[in-house]
Order: sequence, then structure tokens, then C-alpha cells
Amino acid sequence: MAVKFFGQFLIEQGIVSGEALLKAIDLQEKNNLKFGEMAVAMELVTPAEIQRAHNAQMSKDMKLGDLLVEMGFLTADQMNDVFTRQKSTHLYIGEALVQAGALTDDALLKQLDAFKADQAEYVSDGIELPFTSASNHIWEMTADLTYKMITRVLDLRFRSGKCSLATVIPPNYMLVAMDLSGDVEARYLISVSEGLLKTIARVILGEESVDDEPAEVLEDTVMEFVNVVCGNVAAKASQAGVIININPPVTLHPPASGLPIPDGHTALSFPIHIEDDDTMEMILLIKG
Repeated sequence: MAVKFFGQFLIEQGIVSGEALLKAIDLQEKNNLKFGEMAVAMELVTPAEIQRAHNAQMSKDMKLGDLLVEMGFLTADQMNDVFTRQKSTHLYIGEALVQAGALTDDALLKQLDAFKADQAEYVSDGIELPFTSASNHIWEMTADLTYKMITRVLDLRFRSGKCSLATVIPPNYMLVAMDLSGDVEARYLISVSEGLLKTIARVILGEESVDDEPAEVLEDTVMEFVNVVCGNVAAKASQAGVIININPPVTLHPPASGLPIPDGHTALSFPIHIEDDDTMEMILLIKG
């Protein structure tokens, strides 16, 4: 058992077929427009204005709609109109499976209850740290901003697992680390699988394929993502009166046995489960 998506759960339980799930996902993708796509479809903004707002999001912890209003591209009333249209047309995967004829309404309710019970051990509604320190609010904020940037910058759907204390930094295809200093001392790490590395590179580079890109370029895109996250962490901490200095990120390629936790450090592991079996993990090595 592990963190999984509802569709994956249904396939593993033999409730729906892979073909039915793909059909439902196709229905979702055609129906569920993102905020920017919906605003463009409603002819309230241009694609160029959406791109400018997306670029601004990399250095500002704001939702796209709020940022478009701040930048003068939308009024508050127009933003609310877009939200209303999104809400009224949104299609959940279970609803899509019903529309595709793979589930009945009653079966959907039954399987949702079973799915919630299956996942209760692994997921939580918020960020819960398994230890207590005076800087817990900083680490909770760091996790929260990481999740936001996965959605806003990388445009990825994910499920976050429960935070736990780690005894070793587990191996993955690559790791990017950034040291934080100042009022707190820690090392921020992002671990990614090979497939996810290419996904991140495609988004950051704006290319449909990165198969011909050298490894150094692919790794640079993950370092850029870490720069974005930690830059936002430092900026938000400063607003709360906490000084955090960030150093240039570095790449690590851990051995199959993983990396040991340095003496005098506490390691917090935040598993992040991406669709298509790609994996990401955020780890905080906190000194003291």
C-alpha cells in the first residue's frame, strides 16, 4: 500500500480498465480548463498576458487570478466570473468515469469511501511535522511553497504523502541541494526520477522534447526550480522577520545505498507522488 491516485486505485482493485480510465482522463482534459485557459476562452485576457503573469508567479506567492488583477489584466469581478465558470464546468475523474460508462453513481460513492480508507494512513489534509522546534513555521512554509510551485511552475498534478523523519536520504536518479543560512541553518533537497527530470526540463525549457539535450542542461532545469522555490521561501520568511540566505544549488548523484544524515541534523522527508509513477521527494536537513 502507498499513496496513489483514485484512478490507479480503481485499476488495482479491478473496478475499471486502463482503457476506461484513459477515456475518462480524455474527457477531463477536454472539459477542465485551467484558470488562464478559461480566462482566454472567455476573451478576458490574451495568451501573452497569461504568460507574463506566469513568469511573475515564479517570484511571487500569489494565485494566477490574483496576480492578473494586481497586474491590471483582469478586474476582481472578471476574476470571480472565471472562477464561477471553472467551478460550474469542473469534472472530477469519478464523474468522468460515470460519463464514460465505467461506473454507476452508486459504485462511485462506494469506491470513493474505499479509496479514502485505503489512503488514510498515507495522506493528510495539511502539513504535519513529526517533531517540534521553534522554526516549525518556516519548514511548514517551505513545504507549502514547494507544493505551490509544483502546481504553478511545473503544472503537475501530485499527491503529497505524510512528512516523516528520515534515517537516510534515499537514492533517486538525481538530487539538487541548496544550503540555507542566516536565522536558520538547513539544506533543502529535491530528489527526482529520470522521467520527472525530463518532464521538468520540458516545462522549464518550453520544449516538447528534451531527448537530445545534454544531461547538464536537464539538471540545470531542476536547479532553476529549486532556485524559484527557495527564493520564494527567503522572501516570505523576510516578511515574517526571519533572515534566510540562499546559496547556489548543486547536483548530487547518490549511491544505491543512499546518503547518510549528517551528525547534528534532523532530516524531514516529504514524499511527492506524481502521476505516471514519476517520483519526487523534498528533504530538509535541519541543523540543530
